[in-house]
Amino acid sequence: MLIKTGASCLADCGLTMKLIFAGTPEFAAAALRALLAAGHEIALVLTQPDRPAGRGMKLKPSPVKEVALEHGLRVEQPLSLKTDEAQAMLREIGAELMVVAAYGLLLPKAVLDIPPRGCLNIHASLLPRWRGAAPIQRAILAGDSETGITIMQMDVGLDTGAMLSVHPLAISQDDTAASLHDKLAVCGAEAIVSTLATLDGLNAQPQPEQGVTYAHKLTKAEAEVNWQLPAADIARAIRAYNPAPGAFTQLAGEPLKLWQAHAITGQAEPGLVVRADADGVVVGSGEGLVVLTQLQAAGGKRLGARDFAAGRATLAGTRLGQ
Repeated sequence: MLIKTGASCLADCGLTMKLIFAGTPEFAAAALRALLAAGHEIALVLTQPDRPAGRGMKLKPSPVKEVALEHGLRVEQPLSLKTDEAQAMLREIGAELMVVAAYGLLLPKAVLDIPPRGCLNIHASLLPRWRGAAPIQRAILAGDSETGITIMQMDVGLDTGAMLSVHPLAISQDDTAASLHDKLAVCGAEAIVSTLATLDGLNAQPQPEQGVTYAHKLTKAEAEVNWQLPAADIARAIRAYNPAPGAFTQLAGEPLKLWQAHAITGQAEPGLVVRADADGVVVGSGEGLVVLTQLQAAGGKRLGARDFAAGRATLAGTRLGQ
């Protein structure tokens, strides 16, 4: 049986297990909190090494490490899981199962075979659509109306494992990658708890051969707005690249970050600012108009359209882009 639920994935967890948890960002930290709240024994937490962050570039622990330390859990941060030393450590833990969420390291077959009940991955898409590194952003870019969480039995392929449960979630017209991430983090946390609670009654089902797409890693270059594209595509791109890498264009030769936008009917030359007021900075495109509602000039703060336009009386009539 394959579980398929709506957006609410909560279930009472009657079955508790000894687990290894592997994850790094906040998406994974939400799942770790949920597993702890459900009563599972987290015998070991694996996460990426601390990274420099902030103005002082001081080493900062991952969100997963912060949660683990708050709860007094053992934390290890290996650079690789391919070494005999790392694999011996995992075997010594004696965990029944490993839960993986946005960990950042590949798990070789030797590691996948260590837990008796295997390794489960919390993936932020409805597989087989959007396998790979950036499923949240690619779903918004493509104009998908729905995404979700798939709990998958991991194998050596790239998000190719059999599915244990699927949890759909609607994408709203104003969702950014940030807002959709937060919704999926909640659903992913609920989904792994509900899946483990019913694990003995589930049969993993192979992913369909049809409908496979790949969510390739985002690049900064692709986040530069092409005003020749249709307005709907540009608005989706601006929302998809929020918060990273951040959509951008040029205003009077200076970079301008674009954080929120929507499309409306109308026509103007691509990149031409038609008007700028409290409702938005309205810009022409290849088809339709883009309404920019949150912008950030070089060296400045994110501003709503009203505040951004207030200090730029001559904005209307200028052109954005190269």
